[in-house]
Amino acid sequence: MSEPPPRGAERDIFRDTWVRYLGYANEVGEAFRSLVPAAVVWLSYGVSSSYVLADAIDKGKKAGDVRSPEAGRSTRVTVAVVDTFVWQALASVAIPGFTINRVCAASLYILGTATRWPLSIRKWTTTALGLLVIPVIIHPIDSIHWSPAHHCPLSHRSVDFLLDSSLRKLYPSVEKPSSS
Repeated sequence: MSEPPPRGAERDIFRDTWVRYLGYANEVGEAFRSLVPAAVVWLSYGVSSSYVLADAIDKGKKAGDVRSPEAGRSTRVTVAVVDTFVWQALASVAIPGFTINRVCAASLYILGTATRWPLSIRKWTTTALGLLVIPVIIHPIDSIHWSPAHHCPLSHRSVDFLLDSSLRKLYPSVEKPSSS
């Protein structure tokens, strides 16, 4: 989860509370893929995707509430929504979901070729490994809140680096979004 907000800063329900963990529901679904019907895994993606969309809408509303010249308002809102949506889609759904999926698939395959364990034991071991990998992969993928004070190489994570190197270069000259 992100760093706690600075003193006096507004608490972000999508970043600073338990709600943040809804973004990781698909990782849990992927870890359990070998044990549950595919519909359960897809439901977990629905939960994570709903979280991503809700956070993007929230950041768009907050960007629209900022007092400034009206001419830049729609651009500011669009940048906030797009940046948050893309960042969250990558950091909360796509990258960790793919990673857990591949770790679990590989472990199930390796356990199937390297052991004579019963299938049920291999599946539960794969699920346990998938769940154990989740906290390990979150830190390099996820990021702290962006602010000018944090703009240094040590505060960025992989998704921030990816967006800073691509999509964020396309934004008009408005204030840096606070999506990540």
